[in-house]
Amino acid sequence: MIELKNVSKSFGDKQVLNGIDATFEKGKTNLIIGASGSGKSVLLKNIVGLFKPDEGEILYDNRNLVTADRDLKTDIRREIGMLFQGGALFDSMNVEQNVKFPLDVLTKMPEDEKLDRVNEVLARVKLENTNTKMPSEISGGMQKRVGIARAIVNNSKYLFCDEPNSGLDPRTSIKIDQLLAEITEEYQITTVIVTHDMNSVMEIGEYIIFICNTRKLWEGNNEGIAHSGIEELDDFVFANKMMRKFRGMV
Repeated sequence: MIELKNVSKSFGDKQVLNGIDATFEKGKTNLIIGASGSGKSVLLKNIVGLFKPDEGEILYDNRNLVTADRDLKTDIRREIGMLFQGGALFDSMNVEQNVKFPLDVLTKMPEDEKLDRVNEVLARVKLENTNTKMPSEISGGMQKRVGIARAIVNNSKYLFCDEPNSGLDPRTSIKIDQLLAEITEEYQITTVIVTHDMNSVMEIGEYIIFICNTRKLWEGNNEGIAHSGIEELDDFVFANKMMRKFRGMV
């Protein structure tokens, strides 16, 4: 579980986050949504320790990342897996090497055990027998699945995804959403996803926070989001024709 308590962040005289509270539970898909420039990516960077909040606490199972010493921060970061927006695979490494990279950097695991673990997670994301392929030889959806495998290869307790469906077609996006939801429940990971994809919100949003004008304006799940009664959230949710059509059905 990850808890945010009164998290605030400014850059100069521009406040980006103001008193954000949230509880992201393990085994659930937790989503951060908001319009471009709303501060959701800044919030993610605070949660993973790339930025330090001006105020507030960020608790990883009651361990405060904000006030942690170097050793504790290292321990927490070893428990984190990241799926970046563009996949962020190393072009010069094949699939196996990309997935094995966290094990090489963060563990002293024997090489044969590393390879067993790599093959295990590749099988879990349905990419068996792709070990020697280069990123340029596989599709965008497959690259995202390699990214997921790399993010969980070190038995991560916390998984962060930044716009995981960016650049993918709708069908592939659905498959990535389903895979993330399955892995989250199966491994009981605390998964936090930053997204603006309303299909993802409606499909896998078990806990959602909506960031607007520096604040958390709403929290809930995918069943309640269409009935929030909050104008700013309605404008975000029903911004396109398909969602307006859906709105008429609920």
